[in-house]
Amino acid sequence: MIEPQDRARAALRALFVGDALAMPVHWYYRPADIAQQFPGGVRDFHDAPAFHPSSIMSLHSTQHGGRQGRAAKSDSARDIVGDVILKGKRQFWDIPNQHYHQGMRAGENTLNAHCARAVMRSIMANAGQYDPRVYVEHYIQLLTAEPAQHPDTYAESCHRGFFANLEQGKAPLHCGAVTHDTPSIGALVTIAPIVFAERLRGRSLETVQDLCQRHLFLTHPDAGLARVCRAYVNLLDSLLFRDESDDVMSLLTQTARHSAGLDLPGLLARTHDDSEVLGRKYSIACYIDGAWPGILYLAARYLNDSKQALIANTNLGGDNVHRGAVLGVITALCGDSPPVDALYEQLVDRQQISGEIEGSTAT
Repeated sequence: MIEPQDRARAALRALFVGDALAMPVHWYYRPADIAQQFPGGVRDFHDAPAFHPSSIMSLHSTQHGGRQGRAAKSDSARDIVGDVILKGKRQFWDIPNQHYHQGMRAGENTLNAHCARAVMRSIMANAGQYDPRVYVEHYIQLLTAEPAQHPDTYAESCHRGFFANLEQGKAPLHCGAVTHDTPSIGALVTIAPIVFAERLRGRSLETVQDLCQRHLFLTHPDAGLARVCRAYVNLLDSLLFRDESDDVMSLLTQTARHSAGLDLPGLLARTHDDSEVLGRKYSIACYIDGAWPGILYLAARYLNDSKQALIANTNLGGDNVHRGAVLGVITALCGDSPPVDALYEQLVDRQQISGEIEGSTAT
């Protein structure tokens, strides 16, 4: 009998594996480009390549969330990228085909995974409970520290928008910005540590769903995204506390039907290649309306092999880093074995991450 605490810890380990595995080919929108740079596909950790064939990093604003606008920057205003966050990284944003995670090494984690670590540290610092006020302090520290506390070069719209609002004097708990990509899968990367910490300590599911929605709105204020978040929390809870006799496929099927209107068994029966689902039926971009059904499909397709699920997700491209983090959590909870542990041992920050996982899930 696998204890819920052990399941939670395996799931969090898989979160960081899914993120790091996809990092070198994050936002590659043509799977053929992945195969060209990595013959046979990505199956292990790799450094970020110097050349990114799909990068539009130079089009993103360094002053706020979203793309660059025509408004002139005032002489007194600080660039969010370079002056406030990602200090020392501004010069990489204007280079064509620049990799979003330039300079990152094999087995390093991207920014949103580091935010998940900040969640765990905030829980440890607050007697085992999640508090958005404590988390925001850790979040601001993580992104503004000098020298940097993470290795990443890129920050999504949600981060740039948050700090643009903070610079304008808004209260930290009310700095969430709305852009074209607010309802994105990256928002769910930091949810699992909250669910596990609070549910393992006996908080009610509804209370935890509310708490996760408050956390979500710190950086991703979107009602539709919040509904998916509540479904995700409910699925994690069902998988975390399931009996050995429970049908995991039924739990995935119910979640797919209720949260995405998706006939998961029918989709599996009709599909011959994963790219028919992620890339044709659903977008491989960050937007939640494609990413969430895609994750549920991959979790069901590779139900008993979380490593293969993460490899398949990686080589489909798009926002595979954030899909991979969420998919890793779900697939680890679905299985009764830890097939990604060999990869986990190769993470650059494995020792620190292990301490944070242990500390945040202690009861």
